[in-house]
Amino acid sequence: MLTILDQVSLQVSHGERIAITGASGAGKSTLLGLLAGLDLPTSGKVWLGGNELTALDEDGRAAVRANEVGFVFQSFHLIPSLTALENVMLPLELASHGHPLEAARQALQGVGLGERAGHYPRQLSGGEKQRVAIARAYVIQPTVLFADEPTGNLDFQTGKTVIDILFRMNREYGTTLVLVSHDLGLAEGCDRIIQMEAGHIRREPAI
Repeated sequence: MLTILDQVSLQVSHGERIAITGASGAGKSTLLGLLAGLDLPTSGKVWLGGNELTALDEDGRAAVRANEVGFVFQSFHLIPSLTALENVMLPLELASHGHPLEAARQALQGVGLGERAGHYPRQLSGGEKQRVAIARAYVIQPTVLFADEPTGNLDFQTGKTVIDILFRMNREYGTTLVLVSHDLGLAEGCDRIIQMEAGHIRREPAI
């Protein structure tokens, strides 16, 4: 049997910013998926706030994610047939939010893309797509936001802009931020660095 994570124990405080670093195959993305309730461990428990994710079925975990979790991915994961505004509205509509259009417009304005609301993903640059993804992640005002290599497909300057937005919104919303990154410069902007190696937490270097 292949063991991807072994004896991993981690606690993240509310509002904290942590970076998970390590070489490819170290288990970073697997850990992120477990923390978000996208996957279940073969043993052990995962808690998100007051919810024991490992005690819930898929519908239960999906309900927690819909109300408390935001995601930002390296490849953006925008829906090509929806405009920027419609992409941001989607999680609000799934959560039966009372005013999805107004909230989505405000979220796009918050990442500097108010004038691009009617554009489709194919009409946006990589940096703009990631900013739409950030707006979509934060529009539900999640308890925790997970970001998996959020600057991986971006050039240095565009990546810096995206990270500045992520950190600013983390401060404004008080959202816990858990990000996976190979970028040590990005990691050093967090409160804590979790360094992984071969499925273990190797150490937490001081920042």
